[in-house]
Amino acid sequence: MLTELRISDLGVIAEAVLEPGPGFTAVTGETGAGKTMVVTGLSLLLGGRADSGLVRHGASRCVVEGCWTVDEATASELADLGAETDDGELLVSRQIGRTRSRALLGGAAVPLGKAADVVTRWATIHGQSEQVRLGSADRQREVLDRYAGADHAALLARHAEAYAERRRTASELAELIGAARERARELDLLNFGLNEIEQVDPQPGEDVELLAEAQRLQAIDELRLAAHTAGVALSGDPESWDDAPTVLGLLAAARKSIDAAVGDDPALAPLAGRLAEASALAADVASELAAYADRLEADPARLEWIGERRAALQQLTRKYGATVAEVLQWAADAAVRVGSLAASDDRIAELEQRIAVLDAELDATSAAITEGRRRAGAELAKRVRAELAALAMPHARIEFDLTPAAIGPYGADQVTLMFTANPGSSPAPLAKAASGGELSRVRLALEVVLAAGATGQTFVFDEVDAGVGGAVALEIGRRLARLAEHAQVIVVTHLAQVAAFAESHFVVAKASDGQVTTSGISRVDGAARLDELARMMAGLEGSANAHAHAAELLEAAGH
Repeated sequence: MLTELRISDLGVIAEAVLEPGPGFTAVTGETGAGKTMVVTGLSLLLGGRADSGLVRHGASRCVVEGCWTVDEATASELADLGAETDDGELLVSRQIGRTRSRALLGGAAVPLGKAADVVTRWATIHGQSEQVRLGSADRQREVLDRYAGADHAALLARHAEAYAERRRTASELAELIGAARERARELDLLNFGLNEIEQVDPQPGEDVELLAEAQRLQAIDELRLAAHTAGVALSGDPESWDDAPTVLGLLAAARKSIDAAVGDDPALAPLAGRLAEASALAADVASELAAYADRLEADPARLEWIGERRAALQQLTRKYGATVAEVLQWAADAAVRVGSLAASDDRIAELEQRIAVLDAELDATSAAITEGRRRAGAELAKRVRAELAALAMPHARIEFDLTPAAIGPYGADQVTLMFTANPGSSPAPLAKAASGGELSRVRLALEVVLAAGATGQTFVFDEVDAGVGGAVALEIGRRLARLAEHAQVIVVTHLAQVAAFAESHFVVAKASDGQVTTSGISRVDGAARLDELARMMAGLEGSANAHAHAAELLEAAGH
């Protein structure tokens, strides 16, 4: 429930506070005083569009704050958003500057959409725009579905979920079918590449190994000469009588000289050992060089085969990667992709099967939704007709006409609210058959019926009595008071017959200092309320007859 609405610098209102009661609250005032700003302020709390033009002239921003009572479960949910409650009350704030807008829940800044999601659970505004919306087929369907109850709402949610899945599935299927030619082309290219690689059968690291072997075979003479020259330097040439010094000979002479001197100085022993190691190492190297030279054989046939093999590998590396390793990786990736493309046909069959299942489910839920709407429509129409009779429309009839339509997210019905105010006339679509006053009463009758089971909701009506007066206005006041038995009702009205039924009455009044005109809100009781009701009826302040009539109205309303 809304316990306080505070408005600062909104339109013509400089500073105003409205403290509506739990039942029926009326807001009145002269034309142009700023009554609509009360509804505008509430609309901003419910996520209405921010407009810098709403900021009062001379102010930098406008602020609207609403204080709502919340239960413990809601307070816990709000705490997850960072919002704080105080003694079971939540402060909701909307600030609009010249360039930006902010929304706060319990002191925490939140996205506007999140704040709107929270507040719209508790409050609904019915203004002239809602009256226009009631003439639309979508709004009429929403009204009927709302009356049909929780089980119907759950069925609608299940249907909408299946419909959304069906659309996603059909979209994927269409994409797969539409891309069949591209998939076939890609599959052929991949299979061609895999076959080409399979024929060559490259091995990991083969390109590196063949390159090294080719270089060795091509340099066989140079390698032989290098091994021979090094061997001669180490141990001499066995086929030559040349007595040129060799590494091994020189090392032997050095060892002999040091070994002879060790007896005179034991410190030379380590050096003698190292010379022995050097001699052994040089002898090993000389032996291995001789063996290496013996293994070096020219093999023109092998060299030719290597050239051919490398050429075959290069055919692959030009297309599928810079190295054999990259070619093998491409082949592995291509094999996975081929499997995926081949599986697309299986996926198509799977999607077609799923669509068939979803179609059957949607047929069933659509039929159940239609049946639920048919039952709810008959019952709702009966109850609304009773309300309209009390609103001075005894011959009015409404019907919910259900026309078969293509299955959509809300079922397979085109819902049309049919209306006639006169006996003997055939019902026609509400938007075409109802006058402004009749549309107001139909809307009020629907809200009274729909709110019968609601508790804790806040309903805000802006000019619900537009186009009516006299006895009809009295009945509208009674119906609003009846609605207030189950919910909080705030009504902006210009009719005394409606305002008289309110438990709390606030007046929006203008004040001017000669330069700036502002408006404020004050509660009226007793004589002040009689004065306001008299003004609303006669337009004259202090009229004895108007006061007497106002007193009669209050008595008729039970006050």
